[in-house]
Amino acid sequence: MSDRFDVVSEEAIRDGTATDAYFLRTETTLESAGKNPHVVAEVTADQFPTGEEFELLSGVKDAAHLLEGLPIDVDAMEEGRLFDGGPVATIEGRYLDFARYETSLLGFLSHASGIATNALETRVAAPDATVLSFGARHVHPSIAPVVERSALVAGLDGFSHVAAGEILGKEPGGTMPHALLICFGSGKQEDAWHAFDEAVGDDVPRVALCDTFSDEKDEVLRAANTLGDSLDSVRIDTTGSRRGNFRHILRELRWELDSHGFEDVTIFASGGLGPQELRELRDVADGFGVGSYISNAEPVDFALDIVEIDGEPVAKRGKLSGKKQVYRTDDGGHHVSLARHDADGEPLLQPLIRDGKIVREFDMDTAARRARDDSAIVGF
Repeated sequence: MSDRFDVVSEEAIRDGTATDAYFLRTETTLESAGKNPHVVAEVTADQFPTGEEFELLSGVKDAAHLLEGLPIDVDAMEEGRLFDGGPVATIEGRYLDFARYETSLLGFLSHASGIATNALETRVAAPDATVLSFGARHVHPSIAPVVERSALVAGLDGFSHVAAGEILGKEPGGTMPHALLICFGSGKQEDAWHAFDEAVGDDVPRVALCDTFSDEKDEVLRAANTLGDSLDSVRIDTTGSRRGNFRHILRELRWELDSHGFEDVTIFASGGLGPQELRELRDVADGFGVGSYISNAEPVDFALDIVEIDGEPVAKRGKLSGKKQVYRTDDGGHHVSLARHDADGEPLLQPLIRDGKIVREFDMDTAARRARDDSAIVGF
């Protein structure tokens, strides 16, 4: 399959060849020189906390399985933790035992954490609404599960990608695209909605897309009259160039649904939405689909740096030497200290791998609860 799709295989990730060439040349050089020091290396984005730039950690499960079986110890924050400076993970062992895995390790953590952080922003922006991840179409299909898992870690209610659902053990959501309405033709929206209702299983929510050919109010009322009590929700995905005042449109739809006796029909909005739009619309819509704001998130700029060699603190310029611990205080503070010093607060770096064995379980629902609680504590 590698001849058809530009996808790195799982085998290449596991054997460490999914890496930058200079790590393999470093291996050759150190082996030739007879050097393989015992080191402590840390994964960090920023050295010092600012109290203002928290990000959400994701990708820990993949990182753990990448390093599983290597003769090393790893401590890491739990998935779903918010961090702000200092290490999110620490690796201790002989350098050549893990050197070639740095590229993949940082990729797992950087990409997933960026996606999770943006997803959490949307979750916090509309805490009482249903928020779904609709962004898989904006990324390479091989990493769609990374997008959807990170969205769930951030506390989103679901996602749309079928294959990702199979990998994650979660049922994807979604009902109908504009293409379905267009296939039936202008003026025949009722035929499309009715055909959908007849064809799909009872477990699929009846959500009618209502902005394809005519005014949203017109299509919403036609859908409600067509499906009656079967209709659960209407989705409004109006193209930006035709949107005008989106908030006013949604308020008008709510008014018309209520005035015609369809108070139980909810309104779901999608199309180029982000946290700002969700804050503006959360009182006039019951749910949102968020796509590119989540899937196109900038990766967190993690780096892996050696901070101790054979028990002695050392670091490159601009980095802090010595093994560290990170603490969360009751007031939401995020503090970094040398690991040998006691400090107030909950230590966030906890055992992940001991002598190559994973000593932690990974549960997306637990991570989501952790993200919710942490965001409240730190004021995210």
